[in-house]
Amino acid sequence: MPNIIQGQIDSAAGRFAIVVSRYNESITSKLLEGALQTFGSHGVADESIDVVHVPGAWELSVVAARLARRGEHVAVVCLGAVIRGETTHDRYINRAVSTALAQVSVETEVPVLFGLLTCETLEQAIHRSGGKAGNKGAECALAALEMADLMRKLA
Repeated sequence: MPNIIQGQIDSAAGRFAIVVSRYNESITSKLLEGALQTFGSHGVADESIDVVHVPGAWELSVVAARLARRGEHVAVVCLGAVIRGETTHDRYINRAVSTALAQVSVETEVPVLFGLLTCETLEQAIHRSGGKAGNKGAECALAALEMADLMRKLA
């Protein structure tokens, strides 16, 4: 029988960071609320959560990198919403931010969770921020708990 190693979501040890974009705040505030509620329901004290607001999705990666490199957080949750407009601007933002966040996570070995909604319409964003499709902020908080525990086990 193989040795199976996996993280658990019921272990809330350590400090967590949430980086949240103010752009599309009607959506991102709901993502943040979902993440905070999820952390709280899994035993993470408010004092163990640092929430950092940034202007937009573009700024998520530089702040996530700074937080991850400081070594004070066991995971960094990044929340934002980019909604397609009349140009292809959204594609450039989405690709750059997703690539940068993945790079930060791999380079620092701190889990960086991707809670950036990349939606075609405002309606899709509403559904993914607490509507019919759940809350991506809550999902990222659960993944952060699991990954933080897994990384402790692999240390």
